Amino acid sequence: METYKKRRILTRSISITAETYPLRRKFAIARGTKVRAEPVSVEICDAGVSGYGEALPYPRYGETVETVTASIEQLRGAVCAGLTRADLQTALPPGAARCALDCALWDLQAKTTGTPVWRLADMPAPKPVTTAFTVVLDGADAMAHAAAQASAFPLLKIKLGSREGVLADITRLREIRQARPDARLIVDANEGWRVEELARYAHLLAAYNVLFFEQPVSAHEQHALADINLPFCADESVHETSDLEPLPRAYGWVNVKLDKAGGFTQALEMVKAAKARNLNVMIGCMVASSLSIAPAHLLAQIADLADLDGPLWLNEDRPDKLAFDGPVITPPAPSLWG
Repeated sequence: METYKKRRILTRSISITAETYPLRRKFAIARGTKVRAEPVSVEICDAGVSGYGEALPYPRYGETVETVTASIEQLRGAVCAGLTRADLQTALPPGAARCALDCALWDLQAKTTGTPVWRLADMPAPKPVTTAFTVVLDGADAMAHAAAQASAFPLLKIKLGSREGVLADITRLREIRQARPDARLIVDANEGWRVEELARYAHLLAAYNVLFFEQPVSAHEQHALADINLPFCADESVHETSDLEPLPRAYGWVNVKLDKAGGFTQALEMVKAAKARNLNVMIGCMVASSLSIAPAHLLAQIADLADLDGPLWLNEDRPDKLAFDGPVITPPAPSLWG
């Protein structure tokens, strides 16, 4: 048995690819605008079977395609020698490099054993998931038009946090609400507001029946959110499970993203830990291909909301892409992931 294990380990190889996916149109948030998605993908091959993973470098945390690629490259020898998912959790910190490797290792095990990831992870069989759709930061009229165009989506994620401040963003929100009185709304300011201004206009924001305000201020100001009578969701303030305990009590929601958490392994633990702390969970994503969204789709089975519209922003996705029927995402084919 040991001889067989050694033979299999020697057959392992890894490929790292920096990819580029042009977007259908600009994706603007408080921190900037992107016109392309640039994920790093990994293929781990063992005895003729390949597992795949993808992750997006997160500039907010100093990640680039080059740094993520280099971090993965440093583990090439360990991966080829049989690095396990458990080993990986201490070999790399949370982030895109660990995410791509972790997801590839899950996919490899599923394809090697013929057992889908949901069974390996003791999760329910995946069903179709309804995703939010993002209305990117723009002028009020343009955002209202985009919201109206997304009439098939019952849940909209509104990107705010403009340089003009909260009052100007309220104008945007008012126009969007008039264009889509039927929609449930999430507001994501991406740390773009100042807490004093948010407090001053909280009563105006409350009038628009927003499900929650996602990370409206930076982490160093978030302690003051407890004094503001609005619902809040943590995003940039939380990466992994250990970040949940010190979260301010103002947060009733947490946005779990595989790219931040460092892969499916940690993200799954985070969802369970958040639910144990009576936090609601949204599974989020970056603007990425279907390979990034496939493991997030599985996590969405045990979450409260899904924000997984990333592939809809791409001009062209992978050949074995996820199937979207309006806001409904069908579970991924095994050829894609899991």
